[in-house]
Amino acid sequence: MRYAALALLVLTTSLGLPVSAEPIERRVCVFDVAGNAGPAMNAMKDWRAEALKWGLKAELVPYVNEGVAAEELKSDKCDAALLTGIRARLFNQYVGTLDSVGGIPSMKHMRLLLRVLAHPSRANKMSNGNYEIMGIAPAGAAYVFVDDRSINTLSKAAGKKVAVLSYDKTQAQLVSQVGATPVPSNITDFSSKFNNGVVDVIVAPLAAYNALELYKGLKPDGGIIDYPLAQISFQLVANDESFPDEMTQKSREYFFANFDETRKTLNQEAQAVPDKWWVDIPAKDKQEYEAMMQQARQQLREQGYYSADMLKLQRRVRCKLDASRAECTSDD
Repeated sequence: MRYAALALLVLTTSLGLPVSAEPIERRVCVFDVAGNAGPAMNAMKDWRAEALKWGLKAELVPYVNEGVAAEELKSDKCDAALLTGIRARLFNQYVGTLDSVGGIPSMKHMRLLLRVLAHPSRANKMSNGNYEIMGIAPAGAAYVFVDDRSINTLSKAAGKKVAVLSYDKTQAQLVSQVGATPVPSNITDFSSKFNNGVVDVIVAPLAAYNALELYKGLKPDGGIIDYPLAQISFQLVANDESFPDEMTQKSREYFFANFDETRKTLNQEAQAVPDKWWVDIPAKDKQEYEAMMQQARQQLREQGYYSADMLKLQRRVRCKLDASRAECTSDD
């Protein structure tokens, strides 16, 4: 029987027929503030079903605390972890710079950028040290939520308390530069600080409006500044020794193939935000915001927080979609 099986294996291989094999089993930690029933977990369940075709049997484990999920990945208790792009920057600076302030003006820019990153030619950029990015998904634009809608300019933010992620030094630095006071926080408590009046300002995607009950912090006189500061992402960070290269590439392509479906979901969540909360800002203030963000990107690049290569790629995308931008004729 052993020789017959060997002969069959040789024959099927020589004919180019597929050889069945047991799928590899891996543990994947998924950060989702809503736990097992949240949107990130639901999306990853679809990914798990598709991954079986690649020979991967994934055990999905939900985490409501992103920091714990990241530590589980570092300690090899997880073979991969779905994290926010800001947290993923700790594992891969190039891809983690996707969420740079003002780097991606719109979802249209995001789609073009992620199409480039999903191409096999960018595979080498997906790896850094012991980790590799297996997929990137949009999480929506991040907006400024304020408890007083009169805080509609940078100058009016001076003296206000702003929640910043304690593990991301770039946020505290940017907040301090506009004269505001950074209040160290994390994803699990920044919303409660806003809702309870501990901080005056937070930055969050619109999907958090209902999920984190941010309307409590907006009442009665708050608002959402109608100008996106960044495009947020989710990234599947993996131990590069746990998955074959072909499998990681298929995963990246799968994530991009589902971009439009993810965008539809994000649009539905954005429509749940009542119009009364939006705060318009003058065009000249938008120009001030853009200039400040460009300066911030350059400064954070020089300080080693942002990847210069990713900032260049983002600039190319911005200029491809709008060549009239002032930066498109600048050498800086």
